[in-house]
Amino acid sequence: MATFLFDEIIFGPIFSRRLGISLGINVLPAAQKLCNFNCIYCECGWTKADAGKLGHLPSRMEVRQALEAKLSQMAMQEEELDVITFAGNGEPTLHPDFPGIVDDTIELRDKYFPGKRIAVLSNATNISNPLISEALMKVDDNILKLDAGTIDKIKLINHPQAEFDFGKLIDGLGQFGHNLVIQSLFLKGHFESKDVDNTTEEDIVAWLKIIERIIPLRVMIYTFARSTPSSGLIKLSYVELQQIADRVRHLGIEVQVSG
Repeated sequence: MATFLFDEIIFGPIFSRRLGISLGINVLPAAQKLCNFNCIYCECGWTKADAGKLGHLPSRMEVRQALEAKLSQMAMQEEELDVITFAGNGEPTLHPDFPGIVDDTIELRDKYFPGKRIAVLSNATNISNPLISEALMKVDDNILKLDAGTIDKIKLINHPQAEFDFGKLIDGLGQFGHNLVIQSLFLKGHFESKDVDNTTEEDIVAWLKIIERIIPLRVMIYTFARSTPSSGLIKLSYVELQQIADRVRHLGIEVQVSG
């Protein structure tokens, strides 16, 4: 199925169903995906085996200049903005200057849109790096992925492309305390002749145990909204998502549902 990539450093603002009016930052190669996951639902398409060798990574200065140009223009025109979001073509924390880019973004936000939020959408694989975790602690919305509660289901849905220690990941999520939003996508269907379903009772119980252990500030529950690289996937209904959300609310944790 058709997927899409961003061909600019700064994109939007767009309306995000989870974040509001969002100005996006893509610190990854233009029109090429760079990620250490290969999620079967990714709107950017499949991660190529040699993705790390493809394209030009924008420099820290290029990102800063592009962001300042856009923010100054928006401020001059009195445009609305809720959040500046690190997203784009893959995993933003793979950029070698990610911590510095976060610092620049905070500085420019405070200059042009003080009080507005900064968000990072990440698969959490690099949080064992103290420089990355420190940068994530600085942003307003530290949104980290957790699509399942078992390593087998993570491998089926997210397809880690490098060495992956699930236990270490969970320990790392716990370090953020309440400065953490967990983002979990639920789906059903088939992929390469295998059943895909992270909503079984066994899966939900395993996932809830992790949520209860790390106690995030909030959990974002959603299903895919755009085309996926695999054609055998099925969206969950809003009712199904709310049923999962109710079990999180029972733990005393805030939930945001996007159907």
